Amino acid sequence: MAEEIRAYWQPGCTSCLRMKEFLTKHKVLFVSRNIVADAGAMEELAVFGLRQVPVVIKGDQYADGQVLADVARIAGIAYGGKGILPVAELRRRLDLILDANGRFIQQVPAGELATMLPGRPRSYADLSFHIANIADAFLEHEAGIPLVFDAYNRVPPQGWGHKHLTSYGAHVRQRVTDWFDGAGKTRDWQAASDVYYGRQTMHEYLERTTWHAGQHTRQLMWVLNEKLGIAPDRALPDDTWADLPMPENVWDPV
Repeated sequence: MAEEIRAYWQPGCTSCLRMKEFLTKHKVLFVSRNIVADAGAMEELAVFGLRQVPVVIKGDQYADGQVLADVARIAGIAYGGKGILPVAELRRRLDLILDANGRFIQQVPAGELATMLPGRPRSYADLSFHIANIADAFLEHEAGIPLVFDAYNRVPPQGWGHKHLTSYGAHVRQRVTDWFDGAGKTRDWQAASDVYYGRQTMHEYLERTTWHAGQHTRQLMWVLNEKLGIAPDRALPDDTWADLPMPENVWDPV
């Protein structure tokens, strides 16, 4: 009997959703383990010394779900290489995403900023902060600070409202622009990045930064449309996500 494959995830996690969709697309049966809904799932991960998701486990082997090539290896999926958008295009998309985040969070009523996303202890304000922080963490990396898991778990200071969130987002966006116009001009994009989820080139890390922030911005548009009944201001069109390795769904299917 073949060993079962277990997929560990949490709602609203971009890489978790992508991992599950990848397994489903390739008709791989797996046991779904939501760490938010089932505390026992984290205990299972602890056996392997793990404390974050997404993760795929089969027997005594595991893979970080953020790297689909490693997921494919564990799951027995034939996985070829994939193309990556040029750096200039990734930069353009990331700028569109950061700009949109600033617009969308301003549309969330002040009384709703502390509202939690479904099934996930993350507020609408936290979501907007996280989008900007993804790019901020990239800039930190380029300043010599390795990307660690906890960098993506930061939350805004207590009491932050629209003014603070939009100011932070605009500041990060401008710093990204300044970096690309400065040090980024001579960046070796095939060099190895120092990130917690495995061996990745700088080009791959930039791609991840772009689609990661992009998927969460899709979620913010979803919050406006589906949860608040507000039409997003200049909603990002579907071609914004073209050729980015993003999940198909915006949120985890019920």
